[in-house]
Amino acid sequence: MDSTGQNNLKRNKSEKKLLRKQIKARNTLMRHEGIECVSHTTQNLVVANGGLGNGVNRHQLLRLVEECGLVEALLMPPNKPYSVVKYGSTEEAKKAYDTLNGKEITLKDSDQNVTLYVNFVEKVHWEDIIPIRLPPGLMMVEELVSPEEEQRMLESIDWTENEGIQNAQKSLKHRRVKHFGYEFRYDSNNIDKDKPLPGGLPEICSTLLEKCLKQGYIKHKPDQLTINQYEPGQGIPPHIDTHSAFEDEITSLSLGAEIVMDFKHPDGRTVAVMLPQRSLLVMTGESRYLWTHGITPRKFDIVHASEQQKVGSVTPDVGDLTLNRRGTRTSFTFRKVRRSPCNCIYPSVCDSQQGHQREEAPTYHDSETEPLKLEQAYVHKVYEEIATHFSSTRHSPWPKIVEFLRTLPKGSIVADVGCGNGKYLGINKDLYMIGCDRSQNLVDICGEKKFQAFVCDALSVPVRNSSCDACISIAVIHHFSTAERRLAAVRELARLLRPGGKALIYVWAMEQEYNKQKSKYLKEKRASKGKEEEINTDIAWGLFCDQMHDNGSQDSACSDRVLNDSKDKGGNAKQVINSKLPVHTNRTSFCSQDVLVPWHLKGGTNKKGVCVKALQLPASSKELQEFSPIFHRYYHVFCEGELEAACKTLDCIRIQKSYYDQGNWCVVLEKQ
Repeated sequence: MDSTGQNNLKRNKSEKKLLRKQIKARNTLMRHEGIECVSHTTQNLVVANGGLGNGVNRHQLLRLVEECGLVEALLMPPNKPYSVVKYGSTEEAKKAYDTLNGKEITLKDSDQNVTLYVNFVEKVHWEDIIPIRLPPGLMMVEELVSPEEEQRMLESIDWTENEGIQNAQKSLKHRRVKHFGYEFRYDSNNIDKDKPLPGGLPEICSTLLEKCLKQGYIKHKPDQLTINQYEPGQGIPPHIDTHSAFEDEITSLSLGAEIVMDFKHPDGRTVAVMLPQRSLLVMTGESRYLWTHGITPRKFDIVHASEQQKVGSVTPDVGDLTLNRRGTRTSFTFRKVRRSPCNCIYPSVCDSQQGHQREEAPTYHDSETEPLKLEQAYVHKVYEEIATHFSSTRHSPWPKIVEFLRTLPKGSIVADVGCGNGKYLGINKDLYMIGCDRSQNLVDICGEKKFQAFVCDALSVPVRNSSCDACISIAVIHHFSTAERRLAAVRELARLLRPGGKALIYVWAMEQEYNKQKSKYLKEKRASKGKEEEINTDIAWGLFCDQMHDNGSQDSACSDRVLNDSKDKGGNAKQVINSKLPVHTNRTSFCSQDVLVPWHLKGGTNKKGVCVKALQLPASSKELQEFSPIFHRYYHVFCEGELEAACKTLDCIRIQKSYYDQGNWCVVLEKQ
């Protein structure tokens, strides 16, 4: 074959490959976004791989598409891997179709390449843009300081200063931090009001604070300052500044670079707020006490492209969004230390008022022995009762846990602390795995499967120090009823690990809706909703779901627990009420971190393997209550960042990875 024929063959192969990729992009757009592509020429093109979600900048893409003709509109939806271009004529659109299809571009501010795949579309419908209001009590002040004042303030920070001399400073995982006036303790999320730091606030802040007082931006002169420095890619988890620690006003000055801060209301509403360079953010009232605020760790923010939209909330206007590369931002956050309990109107998130409520109605932790009693009644005894039925629903391993186990070196010694029925003990035959669990009946089931397992408490595993290459703790630590006991469980895992060894921890998340996605637990529907399901919720019999088999949801989901039929076992309805802990309603978001979760046994087996028939009786009848026993198990569901914060208090470990997996917060730890 001559060179011409070879070139034609290569061209035909590349054209076929391009066509396959183009068709794949078309199918993906239809399946995931509902965008229907057409084969005839139109004025509108959808550009796959040309979206903000791919890291493509609006200005870069606009320059590219304008080379082919007059662009009437360029729509770039946030976090999506595509964009839509409308040309002035079909001829111009056809030229772009021929020119851009298969075109490889290098992303701005990055060495990464992406290949564009273009298809024609008739119309793309977008929802009308509704302006997003700032959270109540939130105020932005632009250009509070001049560029010269900004430079002087940045140069005044001595990050190398001995922390014992004038202030407390530390390098956290996500940022550098320095405290003045009082040190904020991240282990307790509070300050020691009796231990002020020497030196007070820096002198360079005096003029700034006087200006804020004079202009009425603040009412009280702050006596505590935290300086945070964020490099691109760093952030801070969503949080509410501790009510009991600080007064109403919290102000933050952004120096060095602009950034987007995310605010979230407890009902799920979110507002992305642009904080321009040299601007002052003032949080009071609802925005300070009720909304969480945080900075997502990423290197680019989605912002408005037009200059007049450089401050305030970022509205999802697909015709005016672009990517903005982050710079190094330094924030000066000023607070006034509170000297009396907080009496705000948001008691559900107020630590001062929650503490007062606990004094009036003591719960499970009013003495050192109460936590153990609670766990014995609402965890240990329950698992003994439900072991056989529980095991029958535990057969599908979760993919990311399997991935962790399969990436371990051949011959690794691995401990599964809280192994249950041994679901993970046989995943990787190249590992030496041992399991342990508090439940004798579950350990017996492991033995029937020929797995190595023994009975013990997760706080005291009878294995020598530094003997394991890896550990896993799946859906266990959330059953411990105090922060101290939960931390002790993490510490015990660290003790078992050799230096360099890794541990994977899963706990149930308070946030069952995350990144606008509901967990499978919330999505799961009841198999049947007959008349017999109208159950008296006053005694915790309400809205119980059928067994949820492993489908990626939390191992300890509300709806997958058996129910207690013995008044002396610690799980009957009367004891639930007396415990002062709320009973969670299945398939709903959590309203409290410490809850009792029911399992309604409707057919199945008890701990001895005896079949229990499902009777067709009215749900409110005594007969059904006798034949459908209810168990309640204690859970502490973790808020975002809580598991990481606990792990960070242990000097012997570092967090290698943290993530959210279908309603669970997860960390991978490495022993130092």
